[in-house]
Amino acid sequence: MSVKTITYYPKIEDIKKAVTVLKEVAAVTPLMENINYSREFGANILLKREDLQQVRSYKIRGAYNKISSLTNDALQKGVVCASAGNHAQGVAFACQKLKIHGTIFMPTPTPKQKLMQVEMFGGEFVDIKLIGDTFDDAQAAAKLECDRLQKISIPPFDDEKIIEGQATIGLEIIEQATSTIDYVFVPVGGGGLAAGLSSVFKMLSPNTKIIGVEPAGAPSMKTAIKENKNVRLESIEKFVDGAAVQQVGDLTFQICKENLDDMIAVPEGKVCQTILDLYNKDAIVVEPAGALTLSALEFYADKIKGKNVVCIVSGSNNDITRTAEIKERALLYNGLKHYFIIRFPQRAGALKEFVVDILGPQDDITHFEYSKKHNRENGPAIVGIELKNKCDLQPLIGRMKAKNFYGDYLNDKPDLFQYLI
Repeated sequence: MSVKTITYYPKIEDIKKAVTVLKEVAAVTPLMENINYSREFGANILLKREDLQQVRSYKIRGAYNKISSLTNDALQKGVVCASAGNHAQGVAFACQKLKIHGTIFMPTPTPKQKLMQVEMFGGEFVDIKLIGDTFDDAQAAAKLECDRLQKISIPPFDDEKIIEGQATIGLEIIEQATSTIDYVFVPVGGGGLAAGLSSVFKMLSPNTKIIGVEPAGAPSMKTAIKENKNVRLESIEKFVDGAAVQQVGDLTFQICKENLDDMIAVPEGKVCQTILDLYNKDAIVVEPAGALTLSALEFYADKIKGKNVVCIVSGSNNDITRTAEIKERALLYNGLKHYFIIRFPQRAGALKEFVVDILGPQDDITHFEYSKKHNRENGPAIVGIELKNKCDLQPLIGRMKAKNFYGDYLNDKPDLFQYLI
């Protein structure tokens, strides 16, 4: 795949124009010290709270800046976008604010909560069309709509005005900071935010290290930079939906390749633990993408000690129905939740023996599937066990094997694990 020649680079004067455009629309979000993370890492950890925007993410900045730049003729025809989340809400809000029509294509499985948010922000000025099973299906339909009706597409990241709108976050941080900033951790999906913010810092604070963070299951920017070409990943893990893309933008790739000092891919389970920690310790609700930057701090623990560090909290559009999955993923990541095939002897008292003699005093059965359908000597059951300490796993397995209860361990068999659990 050839790399397109990119001649565009964000200019400070254009970013400052975007600040003026966004003045009555996007909030100047606070830059807040987080005591818990500052103590944990021995650093001054500051959170840029983009989750406090009215649309609960930074996406309003790029969407509104782009739509505001269109000609009157283009605005009269209306705009189109494809999105499964925050970008759709930003476009919907902009359409309502500017009193123009928008058509938003979303995948059919989009959660109802996100649909309701888009409807609320867009009101009578937005039509939602549910198309296909994936974002790519929605994007293809949006392109057809633009071609057929000569409407303007509002892309989620790979656009000059989108990048300049997101870049206003960088200007705000520099104006708000009372000390020199040593590190900025920025979430990366398609790369619009990272491209804009990193450009500001390279021009105004070149000694600041800019660290991009993306989910381990969708390392599109990390892969592109490593291979020095904008590759498309064959498959991705979509859990961190606000930052999981198969391919970054051509513009954003070229800018990020030059500006980012490092790219970190964070395991989804670590992201889940950060979501729970932020809620339990700081009463901050974030979506998975909003937890990426704080999740990356442990990978830089030695380097950031004693430094001034900014983490972008990109959004808080989290669906409460995902809480059980978030907790499960966090437990699995921390080595505290384990699934087994247990072979119970087909005799009375076998389950009691397992609970009394096999389980540790603080172990808890959280999942149990068993059906006696045959007269074999042993009957298999799928059992989920939650531990208080991950060091208790091997002794537990040892007791299972000694008593002939052990069948198989499922955590390290992802295909079988996903099918059975």
